[in-house]
Amino acid sequence: MAGKGNQTPSYWYDGSPAPLPMRLLSPLYGLVSGLRRRLYQRGWRKRHSLPVPVIVVGNITAGGTGKTPLTIALVQRLREAGWKPGVASRGYGREQASQPRWVQADTATALGGDEPVLIAWKTGVPVRVDADRVAAGRALVEAGCDVIVCDDGLQHYRLARDIEIEVIDAQRRYGNGLLLPAGPLREPVTRAAACDFRVVNLGTASQEAAADNCGFGQWAMTLQINTAQPLPGGRSRSLQQFAGQRVHAVAGIAHPQRFFQMLRSRGIGVVPHAFADHHAYQRQDLQFGSELPVLMTEKDAVKCRGFATDWHYAVPLQADLPAAFWVALTDRLEKLRAG
Repeated sequence: MAGKGNQTPSYWYDGSPAPLPMRLLSPLYGLVSGLRRRLYQRGWRKRHSLPVPVIVVGNITAGGTGKTPLTIALVQRLREAGWKPGVASRGYGREQASQPRWVQADTATALGGDEPVLIAWKTGVPVRVDADRVAAGRALVEAGCDVIVCDDGLQHYRLARDIEIEVIDAQRRYGNGLLLPAGPLREPVTRAAACDFRVVNLGTASQEAAADNCGFGQWAMTLQINTAQPLPGGRSRSLQQFAGQRVHAVAGIAHPQRFFQMLRSRGIGVVPHAFADHHAYQRQDLQFGSELPVLMTEKDAVKCRGFATDWHYAVPLQADLPAAFWVALTDRLEKLRAG
């Protein structure tokens, strides 16, 4: 069973040929994006620096790869290390997109954007959404932040950055290897080599197995799910309590099958409901005609809190990376702070 389908073209990843009009448009897209990149590289368009380190978490493909779980884990690690992080985001798909906004845990996702509201809810750090990421970064610095984390924005070259982290979906990688719109690439694959850290999202694989599936210079990230949190509040439940049961599983993300498979790997019988990425949920979207528990991603949950019942649960994702990754990242930051 499915809700509203995902919008990613199937030919990006399934090996079928891209339509001819899309293939004809790809070189034009590459020409425009490449020219823009070179204008910044050669200093013909100005990059704006901030007085604090800037970390960009992004990808060179369109769609989700696991950037937000990594951003949340990064922010939490930085706080533990004594930094005062703030998060800058465009807030994709939000209303009043031209208006900058501070995002709180209770900000409506229609105004703050799905991911920014989730990040604010999970971390409690200052989150600023603005189409102008330079302005967002400056606002965060004025608010007392001493390191800025950009959720997405690898291609937003106007903001100078000190550290770039590319996130790669281990299952889909770079798809057919073609630029938009014939393929998923925002930039050529060679662009990834310029990133300081390359993180491969392997889902629920163990760290030992994950390391075997990473190429040279890549870091393995696994995603752990252990609990289900009732949306109205209250004590969380172990996912083990749902093993052997059927549940409605809801995912309005770029790759919903990943979430469904994670639940199945815990022995849960999944009735899948895939919605389009950034779907604006209504109460009737979660009425499936049977009284089964409804498990959903946290990104979906922040949009359903206003009408959720005790049968609706958010499943928190925890990003797990090798200790050596965090050591390498914090070492780089300390060198930046020391000048």
